Order: sequence, then C-alpha cells, then structure tokens
Amino acid sequence: MMRVLGIETSCDETAASIVERDDASGRATILSNIVRSQLDEHAPYGGVVPELAARAHVSHLDHIIARAAETAGMRLGDVDAIAATAGPGLIGGVLVGLTTAKALAAALGKPLIAVNHLEAHALTARLTDGLAFPYLMLLVSGGHSQFVLVRGVGDYERWGTTIDDALGEAFDKVAKLLGLGVPGGPEVEKMALRGDPRRFNFPRPLLKEDRLDFSFSGLKTAVRLAAEQLAPLTDQDVADISASFQRTVAEIVATRARSALAKYATELPGQPLRLVVAGGVAANQAIGAALREAANAAGATLIIPPIPLCTDNGAMVAWAGAERLALGADDPLSFSAKARWPLDSDDMGLDHAA
Repeated sequence: MMRVLGIETSCDETAASIVERDDASGRATILSNIVRSQLDEHAPYGGVVPELAARAHVSHLDHIIARAAETAGMRLGDVDAIAATAGPGLIGGVLVGLTTAKALAAALGKPLIAVNHLEAHALTARLTDGLAFPYLMLLVSGGHSQFVLVRGVGDYERWGTTIDDALGEAFDKVAKLLGLGVPGGPEVEKMALRGDPRRFNFPRPLLKEDRLDFSFSGLKTAVRLAAEQLAPLTDQDVADISASFQRTVAEIVATRARSALAKYATELPGQPLRLVVAGGVAANQAIGAALREAANAAGATLIIPPIPLCTDNGAMVAWAGAERLALGADDPLSFSAKARWPLDSDDMGLDHAA
C-alpha cells in the first residue's frame, strides 16, 4: 500500500488529504479529505483577492494538514510521499502549499511530488471510477475550459480551449452583473430555475467554426447589453436572463462535446468512448443534462466524479502524486512554483525539471 499526503492551495480552498493506493490493483481509498473554503473572506469583494487567499492559506494550512492526518488515523511520518499543487494557480497560494510540502518532505525524509493542478483534475476519474486510459476530459472551472485527450499519466493532448473567459469565470461575471452572490455559478443556476430560458436569444460564439475552442466573452457582453436595456431589472428579468444564459452555455458545451467525441472515435478507433467532466462547473445540472444527452447520442459513457472531488480538493492532488510515484516520479526540493503550467506542455512527463 502507498499512502500520499496531498496539499492544494492554488486558489481559495485550503485543502489536504491522505489517499491510499494499492500497488497491486491500483485501487484507491480516500483516508481523509479536509477542505476549508475561503468564501466568507472574499464575499465582500465579489471575487477572489489573491493576497487574502495566500494569507488565509498561511493561517490555516498547518491545521488542515494535521486534521487530515488525524482523520486518517496516521502520523505524518507514516506517509510515503508528499504531493502538492505546484501550479497553475494564484502564485501566492501555490507558493504556500508547495513550500509547506517541501518542508515536510525534507523534515520527514519523504519524496516530493510536484503536481500540476490540471493533471489532478484529469486523473480524478481514475481515483473515483478506476477508469483505464485513454479517455476524453472536459475541464470546466473558474480558470479553465478545455478538451483534453488523456492518454496516460503525464501524456496529454489538448484539443480545444477557451480563447478568452473560462466558463466558470463567465458565470461569475454574469452573476456579478446581475447583482447575485458568490460563487456565481450556483447563484445563476438557482435563479435560472425561476426563469424563462427562451426569452433571450443570446449568441453562441465560434459554434459555426470547425474547431473545439470556446469563447464566452461575447456572450457575456450580450448579457450585459440585455441587462442595460431593461434596467432597472425586476427579479423576473434577472431570472430570465440567468435561464437564457445557462441554456446558451449548455448548448455550446454540448455541441462542442459532440464534436470532440466524433474526433475521438475517428482518431482512436476501437477504443471505448468515455467523456470525463471535471471542474466546479460540472456541478451545474443543466450543463450535466446537456452533456449526458450528447454522450448518449454518441454512444459514449459520461463520467462526472462526485462534486466535492470535481472542485478543488486535496484528494485529487494526493492521487495524482500516488499515480506519479508508482511510476517512479520524484521531484527536487528546488522545483519552482508555476503561475502558468499548460497540461500539454513539454514538462508534463515523469522527469520534472526544476
């Protein structure tokens, strides 16, 4: 059995987890998964303030790690490795987690595994469902919207990405524009339940182009213009705009998913069609339903891990660390934190360079 401590501090969740991996079967067991949200700290500002996020990580990370060990019924010295998100993310927060991991690795004499946050999302379906390679991943979060072919640990091919706003960011900006709370995604979804999704015919950028990229900036602008024309907005106006925006987004994502699955079937003939959805936006029920319909039409299996494991958490980092450790990965204490770290970059192999 291999036990790995995972530390996640890339944005506004302070998280730590201990995950056990059976070397013989590859099966995973989450022994603990502690997450502290910073929602209350950032709510007055309408979004995440990087400096406040980093300070909160400094204040709470040691306690979160101690709780993770206590919940797992272990001492920190009993783990086999220390994994931490090393990027991408808010650099102040990433530095807090990675520096803490380095200190623990040095003090305990354990290997350090520097984890790409996006890879942790990409491998979560193997943690929850034991999924075999290859498969297609749709990552939709506050910072990323992309299709990635997952061939193996450290082996990724990006097929499409956003050319402007990520989907989670678009939800947050629309929520702020409409005077809704934070985080924006759940608030827009809640308001959309009361609205008419066909009142507004918002644009669907890039859908006529033969590519798998996303663009949400123009859609966001269309929402702003509609709101300005109706001002002052009634509660029903807000609900109708929310519902129409959400319907448009769901149609965009589902259309792109159908194209991505068709590409997968063509380029990997004979491989089972599996679409994995990761990231906080995976919690949106309307988007999930649209993706389920698209997957069914393509004869594909749709896999959405439990929502607490789709959003930022330490278990996915611990698991990514365990996957890499099983293949002989071990990073130097000089490994540098990265604000940007594309999943398909040259340094995603098993021989990380500092």
